[in-house]
Amino acid sequence: MEESSKSYVKPSTVLPTEEFTETEMLVQWNKYAQRLGEKGLKIMESILLINDPTLNGTTITLELPNEGSKLDLESQLNGLLGHLKGHLHNHDITIEIIVNESVETKRSFNDQDRYNRLLQINPNIELLRSTFGLDLLS
Repeated sequence: MEESSKSYVKPSTVLPTEEFTETEMLVQWNKYAQRLGEKGLKIMESILLINDPTLNGTTITLELPNEGSKLDLESQLNGLLGHLKGHLHNHDITIEIIVNESVETKRSFNDQDRYNRLLQINPNIELLRSTFGLDLLS
């Protein structure tokens, strides 16, 4: 009887802290965003996909364009952290959110601007244009 009255001390569990790459983190980040979109949380999905987060050690940094987006993301942060920690097997992960309201979105106003923007994204467009003798003016 004396044996059973002794208090039992549960051994402390060591949480995994496996290393992971930025690519692995981005894959899980995008999977989580997609899952939110499938649940109907399209705004949260788009906030997570505004910019690609960057990885520095175990700190994930995401830059958002305004304070409202930051507040929305903070409301879902526990779920995102849980997903990342579980799938990347690292419980040291933290997320840092930076608001940069000076981010300017470039808008294409005319055909030349649109062409230049597409050329930035994919230089092979120039090859396509010259091969088929295409002109920007219709």
